[in-house]
Amino acid sequence: MPPPARPSAVQHLLPARCCTRRVTPATVAARGAQPPRPSPSTRPHLTPASASPPPPRLLRPPKAAAWLPRRAWLRTDTRREPRHGTTTPVPDDPQAFRSKSPFYFEAGYALFAKRPSRPFPPPFLSYPSGSFSDPLSTHHRSRDRRSYVNGEQIRGITNGDDAVLVSDNFIGANDGVGAWAQKDRGHAALWSRLILHFWALEAERDHYGETERSPAESSHPDPVAYLQRAYEQTKLATSKPTEWLGTTTACSALLSYAVNSHPRPVLYVTQLGDSKVLVMRPALWEGEDEDEDGDGTKAVIYETQEQWHWFDCPRQLGTNSPDTPTSNAIMDRIEIEEDDVVLAMSDGVVDNLWNHEIVSVALGSMRRWEKGEGGAGGNGLPGERTYADGMSYVAQEIVKAARKVAEDPFAESPYMEKAVDEGLSIEGGKLDDISVVAAQCKRRKV
Repeated sequence: MPPPARPSAVQHLLPARCCTRRVTPATVAARGAQPPRPSPSTRPHLTPASASPPPPRLLRPPKAAAWLPRRAWLRTDTRREPRHGTTTPVPDDPQAFRSKSPFYFEAGYALFAKRPSRPFPPPFLSYPSGSFSDPLSTHHRSRDRRSYVNGEQIRGITNGDDAVLVSDNFIGANDGVGAWAQKDRGHAALWSRLILHFWALEAERDHYGETERSPAESSHPDPVAYLQRAYEQTKLATSKPTEWLGTTTACSALLSYAVNSHPRPVLYVTQLGDSKVLVMRPALWEGEDEDEDGDGTKAVIYETQEQWHWFDCPRQLGTNSPDTPTSNAIMDRIEIEEDDVVLAMSDGVVDNLWNHEIVSVALGSMRRWEKGEGGAGGNGLPGERTYADGMSYVAQEIVKAARKVAEDPFAESPYMEKAVDEGLSIEGGKLDDISVVAAQCKRRKV
């Protein structure tokens, strides 16, 4: 069945990432037959992520492939070491609502940027003072490199054009469209971070849906409404006279609870675009041996579905995009159990690893952590490792596995498979910003 025609009303509005050239089967045949594509299950089993990744390569485009999209052959020699942690920055004296839910997230994150993140422009970032003649009333902020909007510190952390956020009841991963860097006043990283910041604030202001109610009543948060308000506030913050352009995908997981005979955790997952939220139940995982037949997803109890306009052009929020949270975001309510694991990931993971590989790396690293592997905890003391340290280790292992494929120009990847299905001759992984938040549902100790 031929691919659907691109919507002409959308195509001229979005940046270059969303205008990947489509090649017809006749054109591909004229250029020569492509070698048979191996099955995903035949990919050699991933080596332990603790092994050193292969060195990045800088390739020159072959003449025969000059018609390919730039990302099909470009590799970078910029060496960026992954970052990781268990909390993302919050204000020094936050007036945040503290959830009364008996459940919370033990979470960690890991990040790898394909290129250094661009600094935020004024007024979101105060540049250091360069002269003693500057007013003394502003000297106390002359060395402050933190980002602010509307007088508040911007929450979360930036990774290339991505942004992630970790809190006790809310995690998220937004993927900014990097093509905006080629546009005048384009800044996708600012858009992805601001939307995530305002999204988390809106959830807090609504007390995560927890209202004054009797113990028999359940909470009903509305993450789509939170995202809509965050989108509107981001448009206002990036409008004239401080206009900045950009678009971003968005995904998050909000942990709440319901009460019948006893409290039980409930997850509200929101998705717009091609990032992914994956929910796993470790008790259902049989081990790495189950991946021999390519079916390593028995432990997956929920996953989001990607949303596209066309190949390589996901639904996105921002400048000139027709998408809005109210019209296009998908929200699902999932009843989970204590110890279930939730992953929020940018497409830098899902374009390089299949689901069964993500599950194998995530739950396999959890078992290794429980056996004492993975080094010391966040405070450097082996005897004081926390659940959050374990989730950070899980996120690091996923990032390492995705990076290994992304930097291999001959690897088989989900991105390559999608491209071939579209009639494009693309080989190897997709080098992109890789962002992972891993969280485990736990019960508060009263």
